[in-house]
Amino acid sequence: MDFSRKTVLIVGASSGIGRALALQLANEGANVVATARRRDRLDRLAAEIANAGGRCTAMAGDALDPEAAAKVVDRVVGLHGRIDAVVLNAGGAPALDMRKMSAREVTDYMRSNYDVAVNYLFPVLEHMKKQGFGLVTTTNSLAGLMGVPLQGPYCAAKGALRLLIDTCRMEFAGYGIRFVSVYPGFVATEATANDGMPAPMEISEREAARHLLRAMRTEKWDYLF
Repeated sequence: MDFSRKTVLIVGASSGIGRALALQLANEGANVVATARRRDRLDRLAAEIANAGGRCTAMAGDALDPEAAAKVVDRVVGLHGRIDAVVLNAGGAPALDMRKMSAREVTDYMRSNYDVAVNYLFPVLEHMKKQGFGLVTTTNSLAGLMGVPLQGPYCAAKGALRLLIDTCRMEFAGYGIRFVSVYPGFVATEATANDGMPAPMEISEREAARHLLRAMRTEKWDYLF
């Protein structure tokens, strides 16, 4: 995909990989729409992109609220007329010792890594079905391929998301919608700093965003790094 003049919605763009990706996509000429819960951070991101000559619209919304997510998607379509690509990037978790967790705590962390993608995915798919094209990119994790100590709920959520996207790839193929799943290893972000997790071969969020952009451009189904 050539991103010049394309409308790209990034979910989870206020920090980390999502923010770094927004900056890179804007530099490629995309119409970036950045969403997350923290409005102040989104506004600073939009201002930084505008000062560099790019285009970015900030739309605050809680990805755990399906109605709020649907409203953001409708606003994007109302503003730009279409969504060429969406990046489902919200989520994350600190070190989690399941030996000390309740059932509610486990499911809450799973929701914060699964529901946050699903709540945006299906409103976007409805619009992409109508327009007959679209690219869906999901930030998964290498932890979605295997169990990792101190990341049990996160692994489970990412594993479920991986299978959901695999099934979407088959069921929505007839609508011209393509799906890319990206599987990062350890990435140094504000959220992961001093989280108690060993992080071998950790890379910067900027480098991770470059991988994400390459995955979107090549549209490889599964991109691991």
